[in-house]
Amino acid sequence: MNYTQTLEFLFSSLPAYERTGDSGYKPGLERITSFCRHLGNPQRNFFTVHVAGTNGKGSVSHMIAAVLQQAGYRTGLFTSPHLKDFRERIRVDGEMIPKQKVVNFVDKHHDVMVESGLSFFEMTAALAFDYFAQSDVEVAVIETGLGGRLDATNLIVPVLSVITNIGLEHTALLGDTLQKIAREKAGIIKKSIPVIIGESNPACNEVFEAVAAENRSKLVYAEQAFSCTPQGYADERQLFHLVRTRDGRDFDVELDMAGCYQRHNIVTATAALDFMHEETPLSISRRAYIEGMRDAAANTSLLGRWQKLSDAPLTVCDTGHNPHGLAYVAEQLGQAQYDKLYCVVGFVKDKDLAHILPLLPQEAHYIFTQAQSDRAVPAAELAAKAAIYGLHGEAVDTVARAVERARQLAKASDMIFIGGSTYVVGEAL
Repeated sequence: MNYTQTLEFLFSSLPAYERTGDSGYKPGLERITSFCRHLGNPQRNFFTVHVAGTNGKGSVSHMIAAVLQQAGYRTGLFTSPHLKDFRERIRVDGEMIPKQKVVNFVDKHHDVMVESGLSFFEMTAALAFDYFAQSDVEVAVIETGLGGRLDATNLIVPVLSVITNIGLEHTALLGDTLQKIAREKAGIIKKSIPVIIGESNPACNEVFEAVAAENRSKLVYAEQAFSCTPQGYADERQLFHLVRTRDGRDFDVELDMAGCYQRHNIVTATAALDFMHEETPLSISRRAYIEGMRDAAANTSLLGRWQKLSDAPLTVCDTGHNPHGLAYVAEQLGQAQYDKLYCVVGFVKDKDLAHILPLLPQEAHYIFTQAQSDRAVPAAELAAKAAIYGLHGEAVDTVARAVERARQLAKASDMIFIGGSTYVVGEAL
């Protein structure tokens, strides 16, 4: 198979959650455990950091990976979904996996993967583990796909687990309360492996503490370990002043990731990195931390987090796609300067629009659209539902045409926001 044929197999031969929704979700560790045994358990050849959570886990994973990379470690990074290129999911020192490595892996293990009934995500995770082992990776940051307890990545035994936050998402699969979702995410907590909790939440803390106690795992709340004060922007980098609680040591940090929500993510990542330096074999200097954060997005090629696409009109995209994430998007839009706001938005069918649409600004002109996915809500249907919540505009049936329409309407002093769905952002990019 060539690379195009290989991707067609990965995306089409077996149902992928990202393409088909709930029917593509295959929870459980039996298949991935058996297949990784077939590969020689490559995931045991390097240190790992395991990152779960409703929002922020991608940003936190990239921050941690960037600092580890700056500290001199050969660093693997496994994240999902991708926005433009499948290979974004698997990186070593910021570089995507070569196309030929993807082809070779699928060619070699095609029959076993089919016989094992692996899901798209299971195949991709196994590919990442195998490639990291081949590439002499020393430490890999592994982001969960969905949930935690039954996620395919949960066969790893990390040096540290990180749970960023808990919000209502994928309720049909993970549970319909914060406590139920927290218990699924807490499934990444393993016996005697410490865990960092990014954002404290009274509805979830009891769950985390109980699971940590059962496993005799040390639990650290990031917000208790570090305080953070945003200091504005300089040269398109966010500035933060962080103070370490235990000794009062302070850090002035630049971060090349925009978005007000990064104030939470940098605390989570900083607490994780500090813990790794103090209590694991990984050594991270202050200089590596400062320099790694300064160019975290650039050195790991992070996309879609309050990413500026152009000026005049200011055009920004963001992958926030659930109530928790879109609340931060709405906050950011409220802080932006513009004469008129144009929002290009689309959603997938399993999103709770009754909780999402009221978060969006009513004064904007909306261009409702749909990505090229079977899961996308049709643009006209979305426009009708949005009107119930006072959101008005027009429906355009493709993302490319919707973005073009926004650019036709917007003046230089206006703003265009693109988001609602990862797929919409991916097509816009």
